[in-house]
Amino acid sequence: MLKKSPLYALHQQIGAHFTAFGGWEMPLRYVGEIAEHQAVRQRVGLFDLSHMGEILVRGPEAFNFLQYMLSNDLRKVQVGRAQYTFLLNVSGGVIDDLIVYQLEPELFLLVVNAANTSKVVEWLQEHLPSEGVSLEDISEETVLLALSGPLSTEVLSSFVKEVRLGELPYYAFTRGKVGEIPDVLIATTGYTGEWTYELFVRLDWGEKLWQMLLEWGGGRAVQPAGLGARNTLRLEMGYLLCGVDMDETISPLEAGAAWAVKLDKGDFIGRSALQRQKAKGLERRLVGLLSESSRVIPRNGMPLLNEGGEVVGRITSGSLSPSLQRGVALGYLPPSYSYGDKVYISLRGQLVPLKITSTPFVTETSLSRRQKARL
Repeated sequence: MLKKSPLYALHQQIGAHFTAFGGWEMPLRYVGEIAEHQAVRQRVGLFDLSHMGEILVRGPEAFNFLQYMLSNDLRKVQVGRAQYTFLLNVSGGVIDDLIVYQLEPELFLLVVNAANTSKVVEWLQEHLPSEGVSLEDISEETVLLALSGPLSTEVLSSFVKEVRLGELPYYAFTRGKVGEIPDVLIATTGYTGEWTYELFVRLDWGEKLWQMLLEWGGGRAVQPAGLGARNTLRLEMGYLLCGVDMDETISPLEAGAAWAVKLDKGDFIGRSALQRQKAKGLERRLVGLLSESSRVIPRNGMPLLNEGGEVVGRITSGSLSPSLQRGVALGYLPPSYSYGDKVYISLRGQLVPLKITSTPFVTETSLSRRQKARL
């Protein structure tokens, strides 16, 4: 039985088409993936992310516990800031990628992927010390919305009077009222490449917050957006999707996310395996792939071939980029392949080239402009 968002009825009312994702029935699209994608890139879109999992970790040993469980260095985080990180198995494979928010000196919030929430809770509980740390899964009590796009600050600022949203840096958060809604956690984290506010609110205020944001500007400015647009937006940025671009057999080093792994921070689960992998050298790595036209669209799971038609890798995520009007993909190849080289996919019996490139595929966004302005 698929779970439903607390906002399911509201999505039905505005014509959402639904899909199964991570054990949930969630909006795939409202008016169409491309229109919703472009609305986020050019104006502002609103996503319901209530399928994501939220776990509180609290206690005097919470920091030490998470420092051992997670790959990134939690010493670089302080109250009011967040960090992207990995939860690994002993082999260095990815159980989940997540964001950790430090709410208080001894209180942390983990936001995890919907399909992995139960697995993450179980893994954490297995390693929980006998005292000093407690876990609380608050997923069913929380509604999470994301307001994303160049107009996101303008929209949200009209409802937030106590906080200067424009002064919040990337991967930070604050608490405050949004309109009449109390105690909203407002975070500048996101998954689209555009400047985004992720809004955590108690369950009983979720519908009110969704309606309020959607009606801004007379109800014509903020576009509700579904998982289809969210996928093409994140793919244009080269953002990883857990369970697709990585899993428990793939390490963050192979997935091109070594920046979220701090091998010198001290011991953590998976560290020894990653050290061995790094010393030995990678046998595969995730790369960006770009087609020559909009008619060539790489798809998830396609084999990657060399000139002779031999399989040398595979695509994990692929789609048409609405921004570039070209096919884009992420895929694994041996490290002997370099940027600028070509590999091939088979379409209708023909070998069609893809160029190996770095990510992000799209570099001019409201997020990149905001970051440049702060330099």
